Amino acid sequence: MSQPLALPRWMDLGLLPAWNLLVAIAVSGLVVLAIGASPAQVFWALLQGALGSGRGLGYTLYYATTFIFSGLAVAVAIHAGLFNIGGEGQASLGGLGAALVSLWLGHSLPAVLMLPLAVLAAALFGMAWAVVPGYLQAWRGSHVVITTIMFNFLAASLNSYLLVNWLRPAGSMSVESAEFADSARMPALHQLMQSWGFEDWPSSPLNLSLLLALLACVAVYWFLWKSSAGYALRAVGANPQAAHYAGIRPRWQILLAMGLSGALAGLVGVNEISGVQGKLTLDFVAGAGFTGIAVSLMGRNHPLGIVLASLLFGVLYQGGVEVSFDVPGFSRDMVVTVQGLIVLFAGAMAMVSAPAFARLYAWTQERRHG
Repeated sequence: MSQPLALPRWMDLGLLPAWNLLVAIAVSGLVVLAIGASPAQVFWALLQGALGSGRGLGYTLYYATTFIFSGLAVAVAIHAGLFNIGGEGQASLGGLGAALVSLWLGHSLPAVLMLPLAVLAAALFGMAWAVVPGYLQAWRGSHVVITTIMFNFLAASLNSYLLVNWLRPAGSMSVESAEFADSARMPALHQLMQSWGFEDWPSSPLNLSLLLALLACVAVYWFLWKSSAGYALRAVGANPQAAHYAGIRPRWQILLAMGLSGALAGLVGVNEISGVQGKLTLDFVAGAGFTGIAVSLMGRNHPLGIVLASLLFGVLYQGGVEVSFDVPGFSRDMVVTVQGLIVLFAGAMAMVSAPAFARLYAWTQERRHG
């Protein structure tokens, strides 16, 4: 039996994703051409809207921040052999945790104490919401895909119930909590820049959660590839039976992986609730938990790849809005179609070209050594 062809790491993480993205852009261009628009005009408007101004770049990085958190959440679970698709619910609970702490303590604590508490609350609430499906999988055999799906609906219902019946200010018709105190608001980048003398810095939702997201990438990389605990988690994901034979307890690793995954997803609430909304709102996650699945897969479940994939999705989200305004006859539905094609070819079909690249690499190696 022939051995499976393997790609070198530089080709798997660099060349293959770049090729898939080029194919995605080419196919999307053909679709744009088929509906009577100019592919060059559409893609130029997309890039200009996302990267061509300080304000557009701020929005792009704001979206990317959310996707980094949700992508890391999926990646940690995947390395343990789990498919956590409950990022929506875990992010919702993270936002709830940050909101409860902010409403309770925001008026009595300074920002230097309040913001770390909000971050910790978001992580702990997300972790608690993910640990339950992890426990059900490890000790009761309930598949984590099914339980995390159901927990998404439970989280949405819980958030709605609390907002309608407990957290909504008296006399208000809006289904949202009261405004947070200033000490509970994550500083926006444009506010910081203006306070440092850059008066013309454009406003955007980008806030210091971006720094938190980058620190989370470093922490996840260190944990998974530099710590013994991360090695044990990846061993369980690679082969639970062999890991158990080596003295590792797969059940506890499942619980650990889901807890960390939920904590990372919960940090979405910091960016959205503490950083932008300044209050708890309905459906603030807006699909970011599901987008994190595509981000993680496209980024090969590696923090660096997740950052790059998050930037791509940030460009698609922000640039897509500008395209729908700037290109006549190009509706929002068409923008979503182009975005979906790019996700399909650059993410979901990422490994279709892998065998051809592997054969090409094997052929070049044979020529070099033959």
